Amino acid sequence: MSYSINPGDTAPDIELPVWPEGQMKLSDLHGGWVVLYFYPKDSTSGCTTESCNFRDAQPDFSAADATIVGVSRDSLASHKKFAEAQSLPFALLSDGEEALCKAFDVMQMKMNYGRQYMGVERSTFLIDPDGVIREVWRKVKVAGHADAVLDRLKELQG
Repeated sequence: MSYSINPGDTAPDIELPVWPEGQMKLSDLHGGWVVLYFYPKDSTSGCTTESCNFRDAQPDFSAADATIVGVSRDSLASHKKFAEAQSLPFALLSDGEEALCKAFDVMQMKMNYGRQYMGVERSTFLIDPDGVIREVWRKVKVAGHADAVLDRLKELQG
């Protein structure tokens, strides 16, 4: 399958509401690396595990000058509950209109119990300090993913 956004592309810059407060766009983070991960839904098993893995690795990402940002279609109220329950130390963008999800081409046809629907394909984008996408992971398997992203970040930094 081919996607409309790939390594070497400039990251789309769409302003969205962010937990814990305010608005954020990716250009606000220029000057440092960004780990942007899209996940289907707050407080579900796979998304909780993935978010907690990034939480646990957060000191290592910070040491490598990288900011972690999660994105889902959930509301700020849902993000607040999820982030507080899991002690997530990073921003969660609320993309209820799917603007950023569509810009990053993560809205994909999925199948669940024989029913087809459009949903968020678990994906991670590693964005350099100039806002250029350097690595993309699609159809992410949660186990070991945060470590793989950190390893790739360190490789790219040389």
